[in-house]
Amino acid sequence: MIHIFSALIPVFSLILIGYFFKRIKFPSYEFWPQADKLTYYVLMPSLLVYKLSTASLDSQNSFGFVFSAILAIFFTMIILIIINKIKPSEPSSFTSMVQGAIRFNTYVFLALSGSIYGNEGLVLAAIILTFAIPFINILCITIFALYMSNDKLDFIYLLKSIVTNPLIVACIIGGSLNFLGLHLPIVLNNTLEILSHAALPMGLLSVGFGLVIKEIKSAKSEVIISSIGKHLIFPVLIYIFGRVFEIEGMMLSILVLFAVLPTAPSSFILARQLGGNVNLMSSIITVQTLISIVCILFVLNYFI
Repeated sequence: MIHIFSALIPVFSLILIGYFFKRIKFPSYEFWPQADKLTYYVLMPSLLVYKLSTASLDSQNSFGFVFSAILAIFFTMIILIIINKIKPSEPSSFTSMVQGAIRFNTYVFLALSGSIYGNEGLVLAAIILTFAIPFINILCITIFALYMSNDKLDFIYLLKSIVTNPLIVACIIGGSLNFLGLHLPIVLNNTLEILSHAALPMGLLSVGFGLVIKEIKSAKSEVIISSIGKHLIFPVLIYIFGRVFEIEGMMLSILVLFAVLPTAPSSFILARQLGGNVNLMSSIITVQTLISIVCILFVLNYFI
């Protein structure tokens, strides 16, 4: 139990510190959106390229590991569609519900995986997000296309959302270097290592800045349904698929941990761009971040 809290408390302490900085406007309200851009476009890609390019990937049962996550994501969305047929929501609200149920917070995932399992856990987490991020982007944009009338939605928009995602690009670069047996120049490698040290702390502080506690008061049935999808349906499905593909030990633990994470703060951006319910999306992000503390504790207690 001490090991569990030693892994969990620092991660969520940084999130709380980020929220505290927001409340006292330190160093300024304008600073944190820019810091988030720095983390997303520079620090986090540096971490992924550095870790993946130097990791040992030969022993990973990657197909069943990744496919378990992909199938769980897809069927969670299908179940939400069925629920929406029975209890319909406004189209804009439903798109936010789906995002809440299938997207994940990359910063929290990498931080917890690295804290619990070290470099090996962080690499496994990076393998999942290499495939999960583009797949989730495809599903979310498809849902917007089906439920919303939006001229922006076409194949070019979908392709652009994938190829311009710095996390996907970083994973492909790092994985390709590793697969081809190439090594970065020592100066560049050391630079990436230094930058990578700042990635997770800054990412977690930015997560805290993004919390809007007052939105909890406006939580509706859509928030509950989305959170059930995220913290109950998704974990159960990913565990079942993991067992079907005979995933065990640390890999199964990381899969279940992946499933109970709060949704991604970037869900708010996509909702705003494509006409989703941004207030509902803000509520879902905040509520799920708080619920995930209990869910992650459960996972760490029973799967570690």
